[in-house]
Amino acid sequence: MSPIRMVDLRSQYEKIKKEIDANIAQVIESTAFVNGPKVKEFQTHLEEYLGVKHVIPCANGTDALQVSLMALGLTAGDEVITTPFTFIATAEVIGLLGLKCKFVDVEWDTFNIDVTLLEKNITPSTKAIIPVHLFGQSCNMEVIMQIAKKYSLFVIEDTCQAIGAEFIYRNGRKQRLGTIGDIGCTSFFPSKNLGCYGDGGAVFTNDDEIAKKLQGICNHGMYKQYYHEFLGVNSRLDAIQAAVLDIKLKYLNDYNEARKKASEFYNKMFENNPKIETPVISSFSTHVFHQYTLKFKNVERSQIIDKMKVANIPVMVYYPIPLHLQKAFDDLKYKIGDFPIAEKLSKCVISLPMHTELNEEQQQYIGENLHKFV
Repeated sequence: MSPIRMVDLRSQYEKIKKEIDANIAQVIESTAFVNGPKVKEFQTHLEEYLGVKHVIPCANGTDALQVSLMALGLTAGDEVITTPFTFIATAEVIGLLGLKCKFVDVEWDTFNIDVTLLEKNITPSTKAIIPVHLFGQSCNMEVIMQIAKKYSLFVIEDTCQAIGAEFIYRNGRKQRLGTIGDIGCTSFFPSKNLGCYGDGGAVFTNDDEIAKKLQGICNHGMYKQYYHEFLGVNSRLDAIQAAVLDIKLKYLNDYNEARKKASEFYNKMFENNPKIETPVISSFSTHVFHQYTLKFKNVERSQIIDKMKVANIPVMVYYPIPLHLQKAFDDLKYKIGDFPIAEKLSKCVISLPMHTELNEEQQQYIGENLHKFV
């Protein structure tokens, strides 16, 4: 059996090596390293894949979130609602821009923002919602958009872990995540379902005015060289990374299907273990399993992690400390008990290896050992 990795980028690369190497070589030969034709090609192909009017590539997923907020004309003190059970970038950019981060607890089953708690947390200062499509499936976007419309709020979808997943409306219509709100964001960090070989990100929108503002913000507030209409940032997708992404985009549906198949294998292995709760898929969403995350009942998590490490099985805890209890957000004055579901999840979740190259022999070994340790 080959070594088990949380993400096996090497094996994935070897299968598409000729295509990747050829596309990178074209960039090098052209010397068009910044905003070259490869970036435009990838942008166009991603627009077609998502079914969205505008894709604006940028330097990374955190920048994607930040420039999205900058494009909406919010002012210091405006409130932005998001979840405390996610990577810090989502809330970090809110604070960096002088906005007020307001957390809403998550659902136990899906890890995503609890829409039943949204309205009671909206105040006259609330201007936007950032729903995080965590681990690969959608928040309840139909309800979120209804609430946003009722209170005239912007919606920025954090799709950094769920590119390719779809929301399923009550009438059966499907729509790619990241294209439902005013703006969608994604990350192309190497471990993502669509990952490059460095850093990268993108924002999506169907709004022409927002798209123009986003384009300017990513380029120093500039549309004509050396004429700056407002303060922006320098956030551009590297052409070599675009060359990698354009090849991998062709395989994204296959990659997501491989992850789904692996999740089903795991589910079957753990379905009869009363101490393990497998992932729940919402009726209104497909799931692309960026992570395969289990919840454990009456189990000492640290002991499981230690034993899995001895068995050469990597596991991860996303996220061991919810954001409202992080020192970086002390100024928000949250305390233990404010978001009980997020706090409970942070103490009982473990994510198993999940990637496109995972095979049944590896999964069988992972499952047998986990059963033994639990």
